[in-house]
Amino acid sequence: MKIGHLDLGAHPVVLAPMEDVTDIGFRLLCRRLGASMVYSEFVAADALVRKVNKSLDKLKVCEAERPVAIQIYGKDPAAMRDAAQIVVSEARPDVLDLNFGCPVKKVAGKGAGAGLLQNVPLLLDIARAVVGAVDVPVTAKTRIGWDHDHLLVDTLPEALQDCGIAALTVHGRTRSQMYNGEADWEAIGRIKRNPRLHIPLIGNGDIASGEQARQAFERYGVDAVMVGRATFGRPWIFKEIREAVDGTPLPVDGVIPTEAAPLSDAWKLEVLKEQVRQSVARIDEYRGILHSRRHLAATPLFKGIPNFRPLRIAMLRAETTTELFALLDEAFAALTAARKAE
Repeated sequence: MKIGHLDLGAHPVVLAPMEDVTDIGFRLLCRRLGASMVYSEFVAADALVRKVNKSLDKLKVCEAERPVAIQIYGKDPAAMRDAAQIVVSEARPDVLDLNFGCPVKKVAGKGAGAGLLQNVPLLLDIARAVVGAVDVPVTAKTRIGWDHDHLLVDTLPEALQDCGIAALTVHGRTRSQMYNGEADWEAIGRIKRNPRLHIPLIGNGDIASGEQARQAFERYGVDAVMVGRATFGRPWIFKEIREAVDGTPLPVDGVIPTEAAPLSDAWKLEVLKEQVRQSVARIDEYRGILHSRRHLAATPLFKGIPNFRPLRIAMLRAETTTELFALLDEAFAALTAARKAE
């Protein structure tokens, strides 16, 4: 699959943009474990134009994580144009992505993100303004509509293509669904079957296993799949998906410093520890651990451990790496015992 001149190979699997999740450390880890391309946290265009340091920090990328996409959001064409130029000047991403799909109230409720699905002419003005302002491929991420009474699968993708959008990601839910219910992959497949749509289509929503990804490619014909919430505490999902889709093992020897076999429980534990180490090295010990807690709370690795709740709470309260790793080792010992008892 190609986005402009960027070749992502056959059946790419990409990391979704997620606020407070897809920082540079997590992006690097996902790339090392098989992600074809990674996306930044989304960045507010207005904040970039005002040179807000926290937003400018989100533009930091490193060569090892490329190809990387930076995503911006906003509701004013001029601000989005200016922000796009700042992004390209500061970070030179491989792809610049426009957020037309975020459903949360603080974004969509103010007319940005998925809120633009209620004002398609403005959405298209933004797309045209950004495409005309930068010299990197501009892509967009959106949803199938505002609600099921106002689906846009038959009109919006083609209109975005006409604006110069180089690839389109579609999350198979409406804004009104938020993250509830099931993603509608039939709607995504309908977009792909549009004979007038020639740009790559990336399918997004509920991809949580290699088999689901394989079916997305085979049944719905998407050019790539995007994985979001299923990566929480499970960055190795990219290796799992790549192996299911390609039918061959994905070498990751040396990626994680451990003698354990890839995808074994012991190896997954070391992946989680490496994620913590990277976060601590990038920020500081306290905040690095705090930033990792969402992943440790969500990881499926410790699922099925009897009476795990007190240990889980202790893990989420740990303030030093030494304390946290001791608790992770205790959890792993409990997991091993539970496996033997099965």
